[in-house]
Amino acid sequence: MSDSPRFGAAGLSDSFAASGFKSPRDIATYHAGFGLTAFEVQCGRGVRMPLDKAAVLGAQCAEKNIALSVHAPYYISMSSMEEEKRLHSVDYLLQSCALVKALGGRRVIFHAGSCGKQSREAALEKALDTMRRAVEAVDAAGFGDCILCPETMGKVNQLGTLDEVLALCGVDDRITPCIDFGHLYARTHGGITGEEDYAVILDRMAQALGDDRAVHFHSHFSRIAYTAGGEKCHLTFADTEFGPPHQPLMQLLKQRGLAPTIICESAGTQAEDARTLMQAYEEA
Repeated sequence: MSDSPRFGAAGLSDSFAASGFKSPRDIATYHAGFGLTAFEVQCGRGVRMPLDKAAVLGAQCAEKNIALSVHAPYYISMSSMEEEKRLHSVDYLLQSCALVKALGGRRVIFHAGSCGKQSREAALEKALDTMRRAVEAVDAAGFGDCILCPETMGKVNQLGTLDEVLALCGVDDRITPCIDFGHLYARTHGGITGEEDYAVILDRMAQALGDDRAVHFHSHFSRIAYTAGGEKCHLTFADTEFGPPHQPLMQLLKQRGLAPTIICESAGTQAEDARTLMQAYEEA
């Protein structure tokens, strides 16, 4: 494990094509040009990358010291009131694990689902049961070295408060949180404004996990606009009306010696803004 954070992008920035890059072969070269050491393959609409092509991409990124992760399909719903949907969710995680293994990575990031017409407690109970089944299925399929990462979510009705994600991490000590700071900012209607707010999140994670997962956690970062229901849309670092601010977090990570993988999810400028995050950390 790296002793300093890895910074990377979620999918390809608009500048990838604008710079004349066309092929998946160019992904490693392009991101290395920004000094980035992580990249998250986006499978929100389904796991479609052929495993042989994934292996080639993985080898190219490994040459440039770029660690790969996979964002699993958005239609995962571990908390669904329909058992069939919960079981399909396990299948989507298995497909994502197969892909991340082919890429030479380990981390699979996923959204746990929403509360729907049930209480938060009932939704979490279902998600915990699905999480246990998922761990068993992942082990049975030979993917036991994969790391499942439930993500904190931005909409108020979604399952994905910090405590809900930490509860899911309690199912198995390999399950590592994906702390999406933009999502937590949006679901708390702007509740992250400075170092103290970030400290509360990091302290809670350390208290709940009590192990290396609180040091090498996974993370997403972007500025996010919100409404009463929480997350509205992802922005760029040039959009300063909404937060959260990144400098206080970078300073805190440096002070505490934390080394997460931080994936920038800005809207179209994710590689550029990931470089800004990296520079802010280096300057802290």
